[in-house]
Amino acid sequence: MSHIIQDFVPYDGTHCETTAVGNLLQFAGIRLSEPMLFGLGEGLGFIYWDSKNMDFPFIGGRAKTDTLTTRIATRLNLTLNVQETTSIDKAKKNVQSFIERGIPVGLKLDSYYLDYFTSKVHFAGHYAVIYGMDGEYAYMADTRQQGGLLTTRLDHLAKARNAKGPMSSRNRSFTVEPAGDLPPMKPAVRSALAQNAQDYLNPPIRNAGNKGIIKMSSEILKWPSRSKNLEQDLCLTALLMEKGGTGGALFRNLYRDFLKESADLLGDPKIEKAYLQFVQLAPMWTGVSSMIDHAGKTRSIESLKQASSHLLEIAEKERKAMELLL
Repeated sequence: MSHIIQDFVPYDGTHCETTAVGNLLQFAGIRLSEPMLFGLGEGLGFIYWDSKNMDFPFIGGRAKTDTLTTRIATRLNLTLNVQETTSIDKAKKNVQSFIERGIPVGLKLDSYYLDYFTSKVHFAGHYAVIYGMDGEYAYMADTRQQGGLLTTRLDHLAKARNAKGPMSSRNRSFTVEPAGDLPPMKPAVRSALAQNAQDYLNPPIRNAGNKGIIKMSSEILKWPSRSKNLEQDLCLTALLMEKGGTGGALFRNLYRDFLKESADLLGDPKIEKAYLQFVQLAPMWTGVSSMIDHAGKTRSIESLKQASSHLLEIAEKERKAMELLL
């Protein structure tokens, strides 16, 4: 039995969670830019994540998975309906009941199992939207680089939803609906800016936020002794920082564009100044990822030293920019 929402128009985005929320909101008649969604969700962050059971450290540039969607919903006065279950059967029924009523559903998945992902890397914090299903296929909306509207086999989707491991959830699905009029944007944007800055500058752990960037600066020099396959580990890290659904520059491009929209909306010289800082910061992050890539390809310790000093400079600049937003 086939249920496909007709005339579903994909939201054009680069980062999976904001694209998924953008798809759900656009369908409900709310059109906001991706940088605005990222900013309202207090998306900017940093994590240097390493533990004994990991092959190599993970570098993240955003707030924790799931929190972004929750914060966007809170800021915009939306009803967020989240369902989780350990049963594959119930997970499918949860989605089906919405699709049959013509409501698209956000899913959290391990992208490894989706047919349309060409790079087979396990990542259980991927988001996409399902807007239809027939006997064999799920009809999906994903990011621009994945191709917008796509299909994947239902049995593969079930595996993707039920995956275990870092960042995974138990068959998480969610819908978003407006609870009334949108709240006024100015106070929503202002409080998102201040809260994001607060969290970034005062992280709960040493390897997160501004302190995390300083930590990465020293840790990066130990990478050659930490890695079993230096070229693979470094080139993949660089690729994920720049192209892994981050919108480039480890999410700094998205945040830069959010600051521009905020400065225009609020006419606040401090936000304008923070925006101009991020105009400089974004290419610096892209520079760091190309230094890491180069170090992987050439085994150059010099490139890692360069990246290390660049990171200290970035940490200082970001701290100043975020203090302007408090």
